[in-house]
Formats: sequence, structure tokens, C-alpha cells
Amino acid sequence: MLIGILSDTHSCRDGRIAEHLGCCDEIWHAGDIGDADTLRWLGGIGPKLRAVCGNIDNGIVRRLCPEQMVFECGGVKIFMTHIGGYPGRYAPGIRAALINEKPSIMVAGHSHILRVMHDDRLNLLHINPGAAGWHGWQQVRTLIRLRIESGRPHDLEVIELGDRRSLTMKSN
Repeated sequence: MLIGILSDTHSCRDGRIAEHLGCCDEIWHAGDIGDADTLRWLGGIGPKLRAVCGNIDNGIVRRLCPEQMVFECGGVKIFMTHIGGYPGRYAPGIRAALINEKPSIMVAGHSHILRVMHDDRLNLLHINPGAAGWHGWQQVRTLIRLRIESGRPHDLEVIELGDRRSLTMKSN
């Protein structure tokens, strides 16, 4: 399975997101979607969208998307939330949830900082795809693709969508 992972779109519907994620079997969005139109747009890109709400999301998005999501994909247990922190510095309540759920992969957003790292203590892969939207302080907009096969993630690919300050971005 090919998985596309993004976060912090903040209502950005840049066609390059669709270009890079259109081939994915599933798209995972780790919050700060922006609005219901963006959620619907993302849902139209691939066969399956899984999304959690973030701190900037309005009431409609919050009704459609949970704050946390635990699911299985290709034999791998996933925990996804928006404000999750990082190994050694998890947000309040997240470490306890990870200990309880025992996922192999944790996906979070919020910081706009692209970071992929292994948590040796909890034996999980932590993924923050950075920010795919134009709003925020990140210099480069990013998302991630990875494959899950035989119960293991592999071939993780970082995709740069361009400078967030560029005013020549196209949106759909």
C-alpha cells in the first residue's frame, strides 16, 4: 500500500498535493485541515482519507474528524493526532495513549517541522510530515509518502512542494 501523509494544510488546495497523493491507496492528514471544503477536496484525491482535526479547525471539521485516531493499515497499527509532541517530549496525555495503544507508527502535525524518528522506548516510528499549506513559519512546504507491505513501513519519501512564501501557487 502506498500512503500519503500530510498536515497543516490550513485550507491550501494546491494541485501539487493532488499530483503527489493521487497515486496513494490512503491519505492520512494529521490536522489543521482548515475547512470542510479542503477536507472534501482531499477526500476526492484518493480512494481513502483518514483525518484528525487540529487546533485551527472549525466546528464543521471537528464534527467530521476526531482529535485522535487509532487504526490498522497493512498489518501496522497507527496512532494519529495533531498535537502529539516528539519522542521524549510528548504532549500531555499522548505518552500514556501510546503506551496503552502500542502502535508501530505515530503520526502528528502542529509544529510545521518535518521530522521522522524512531522512539526506542516505545518502539514506534514517529512521523511529522511538516506543513503542506502556505500559512505558518516553515520555509518549505512538505508531505511524505511511504509504503506499508508485509506489516512493515518502508521506502519513506519526503516531497517538497515549494517555498511557502511564493505567490505563484496554483490552487484547485
